[in-house]
Amino acid sequence: MKEKQIIMKDGAADAPLLQNLERQASQGGASFAGSILNISTTMIGSGVMSIPAAIKVLGIVPGFLLIFIVALTVEVTVDFLLRNTRSGKSNTYAGIVAESFGRLGSLALQICVVVSNLGSLIIYFIIVGDVLCGSQSGGTVHIGILQEWFGIHWWNSRACALLFIALFVMLPLVMFRQVDSLKHSSGVSMLLALVFIAISSALAIYALCKGKTQQLRLFPDFAQVSVFDLFTAVPVIVMALAFHVNVHPIRAELGDPSDMKSAVRISIIICVVIFLVIGFFGYLLFGDSIMPDMLVNFDQNSDSTIRQLLNDIVRLSYAIHILLVYPIYNFSLRANIDELLFPNKQVFASDTPRFVSLTCVLLAFTYIVAIAIPDIWIVFQFLGSTTLVCIAFIFPGAIILRNVNGISTRRDKVIAALVIVMALVTSVVAISTNVYGSVKKKRAIN
Repeated sequence: MKEKQIIMKDGAADAPLLQNLERQASQGGASFAGSILNISTTMIGSGVMSIPAAIKVLGIVPGFLLIFIVALTVEVTVDFLLRNTRSGKSNTYAGIVAESFGRLGSLALQICVVVSNLGSLIIYFIIVGDVLCGSQSGGTVHIGILQEWFGIHWWNSRACALLFIALFVMLPLVMFRQVDSLKHSSGVSMLLALVFIAISSALAIYALCKGKTQQLRLFPDFAQVSVFDLFTAVPVIVMALAFHVNVHPIRAELGDPSDMKSAVRISIIICVVIFLVIGFFGYLLFGDSIMPDMLVNFDQNSDSTIRQLLNDIVRLSYAIHILLVYPIYNFSLRANIDELLFPNKQVFASDTPRFVSLTCVLLAFTYIVAIAIPDIWIVFQFLGSTTLVCIAFIFPGAIILRNVNGISTRRDKVIAALVIVMALVTSVVAISTNVYGSVKKKRAIN
């Protein structure tokens, strides 16, 4: 019993959310189809918005190939986690890391999870700001829905519009103390995401029939990009497909945990198909003018009232989807931060001052950063080349190499070593290229 308590402490691990999920599993659990939906929902988030921009950098063939490679690597590393969960004594990601690397390893993982989730929430704010208030890139101004409908005023600037959203939409949603309270908004958000994908694809097919689509590049144009620039698209794909932090909570909900492996594979296949579709049709529709946040491109005027209406529906549907997904990610982020800062305090949801203060601080922080950095490409590249690489590839690979449960084969260790090396090399090159590009741009301006 004492040994179990030590493991649980080192895992940091079983936050109230996970405990609730495990109790639900013992009472019958979620269905297999429901788990597939949950996994797919975690992947079809903000990342899908930048897939067409990544395809623009890479070209169709390398872009599609990279999506397949990252998806295969994600499936392998999730399998690493599931196998060690079955063989070990912990049912959480942090707990598995603690078994292999102790409290410091668990702490490192939790910090990565906090930074990753915090970055995702900032991205959500940025996307909503792009839809409502527009954005500017390379001298091109894209107007938002509020400017399109009401003209340009102080009250529909990015800062004011997002402040209104934060106070009157986000704040009421993040004040729910039980994740189960958000199940209906979660279902609506998934439906809206599918509406966005369906309409976007239909618009591209219509443009193709009318001969108004853009010319596509099958391979990179090295007159415009260097070999090193190609690495900057990798973190974007990683950001879209990585869902490792949600593996254990979803597994805990599943009635039969042994079905998790099949649920993961089916979900990855579904999401790969969706990413290929939106990547191809998004690039086909907008070509080299595609923005890092694809929603921005739907500001274009149309000679048809119906087409203009569809453009607005596409933007609004996904913006509302983002608003409804925000509290789900905020819930897990808030629980992780509270676990780090107050490990020995009473249950978080029952401590009103702590709950309200942490909730408001997180909401205010994400709002301020989204105003200061209104470019999701920057945030995608940072997260995809740092914390997410650690969560999705380096930690799972290191667990296999450490092999405290004695289940790793030689083949597993070779694959794990290759995954870690590939992740490190890609991340270092992507970060170096971004830093060099930023310095070069500042020098050119000065």
